[in-house]
Amino acid sequence: MKLEVRNVSKTYGKVKALDNISVCFKQGIYGILGPNGAGKSTLINILTDNIVRDSGEVLFNDAEILKMGKEYRKLVGYMPQQQVCYNQLSAYDFLYYMAMLKGLSGRDVKERIDGLLMDLNLYEARHRKLGTYSGGMKRRAILAQALLGDPLILILDEPTAGLDPKERIAFRNIISKIALNKIVLLATHIVSDIECIADYVLSMNKGKVIKCQPPHELIEEIEEHVAGIPCTREELEYYQQIYKVSNVLHKKDGMIIHIVGNDLPETSVKVDANLDDVYLYYFECN
Repeated sequence: MKLEVRNVSKTYGKVKALDNISVCFKQGIYGILGPNGAGKSTLINILTDNIVRDSGEVLFNDAEILKMGKEYRKLVGYMPQQQVCYNQLSAYDFLYYMAMLKGLSGRDVKERIDGLLMDLNLYEARHRKLGTYSGGMKRRAILAQALLGDPLILILDEPTAGLDPKERIAFRNIISKIALNKIVLLATHIVSDIECIADYVLSMNKGKVIKCQPPHELIEEIEEHVAGIPCTREELEYYQQIYKVSNVLHKKDGMIIHIVGNDLPETSVKVDANLDDVYLYYFECN
């Protein structure tokens, strides 16, 4: 199973949102990482067949998705960034309504809805109106609708934005559990979400693909550009003006700051790099 993007470009006026990009997705979780304007949302909208690309091909198992039409769309579950809930509907009625819109029918629909509500810890609240749900519960209901047809391709756009740490951890655990035998694309600004669950990280900037590798490989590649510096609170501002600071660790006798850059001071000490450092190095230092 593969979803392949070949030489795809998309322009809005004078802005090149996607610039002749090519990437191949196979089974696994792909974190899509990049600053605002990198092209993440445009790529997602093309993969969900919500906008028309200017050029290039998108192929699922070597078949052009535009020719596949609704057969392709049946394979895709999509959780959009701008999430609208039908607040007057219960979670069960919302999912049943979405199932009808997706053309799902038969006795299996009720079983599928009940199963999703149980998997996403919403079953006990299934008859409550969505308007009474917390932010995290609403996110899980929107995820449930994306999973209704048991899609092979699951596309999640900023799924944990606005959630508290406990809800984010719960959401990551859910995504890891449901990702088996699927292509999962997860676009987010929250680097820790990707570092915890992604098999691959697709880094984008200015409409281009920068890297597409497992997280540990990306971290290994920039280790020599990451270091720690013991400093006082008074020295912190000075270092922030010279280097990109990814983390500040408070110790009994002062602080140690993580810095990222190409020319590190001789007084620095080795520290373990992480995906935040990768983000800073590729998107802030180059």
